[in-house]
Amino acid sequence: MSDLHRAGNIAYREAVPADWQTGGPAALLVHGWPESSYMWRAVLEPFAQAGYRAIAPDLPGYGDSCADPPGTWERHTEALECFRVSLGLERCALVLHDWGVMIGLRWACEHPEALSALIVSDGGFFADRRWHDLANVLRTPGDGEEFIESFQRVEFDATLRGACGGMTDAALDEYWKAFGDRQRRQGSLELYRSGDFDKLEAYEGCLATLNVPALVLWGEQDRFAGVAMAHRFHQELAGSKLIVLPQAGHFVWEDEPQRCAREAARFLAAHRDP
Repeated sequence: MSDLHRAGNIAYREAVPADWQTGGPAALLVHGWPESSYMWRAVLEPFAQAGYRAIAPDLPGYGDSCADPPGTWERHTEALECFRVSLGLERCALVLHDWGVMIGLRWACEHPEALSALIVSDGGFFADRRWHDLANVLRTPGDGEEFIESFQRVEFDATLRGACGGMTDAALDEYWKAFGDRQRRQGSLELYRSGDFDKLEAYEGCLATLNVPALVLWGEQDRFAGVAMAHRFHQELAGSKLIVLPQAGHFVWEDEPQRCAREAARFLAAHRDP
């Protein structure tokens, strides 16, 4: 497991090839809600073995990064760009999951020159999408506050284990940090309440213009972002490769960590910048 590093207020994990030099291939791994860089623990070393400096930040208010309110979609997108600049990454591959897809693809559409390759898993980036039931609770004034203030560890564990058979005790310990204090909990409300899909109308057609190698990696049993979304990404991203894992759910990197690491590392190795 990689040690934690810091760039400003952002904690991150990384794995770096022994012969990596500044300007070499880099991969930026962006987690979802309520996860952290810990979700990428099985892929960092395989990415380094594929020749990439693999970097997984904790978004503000998650894992070991301090909250930086407001915890909105826009603020996280800005934080990702500030983090990239602080590390001096000119171009990078993006590896995205869940809310990381929303954040990372918004960043990619605004900074296409900095994108070298793309891996998308179990998230969305389409204006006609609809939120799932839990998201609707968080987005509803009053209901969201009641839920987020009363949410306890036993309920958290049961919720994530119900969605992911591969969720370990150590992973639950790490992801519970998103609820560690009132400010972090408020950040969850701010994130979901900023997630108005009509904001994506401004990015319609953007995915088709990114023109980078792309892998769509999905859990077929995903109850939050169904497998139809995977096929839609595959269609939008010309020339992309689609891999659907039949036994995995939404938390595909937890359900099938070794398979995901193998497929993703193989893809990045085949599309490494010279």
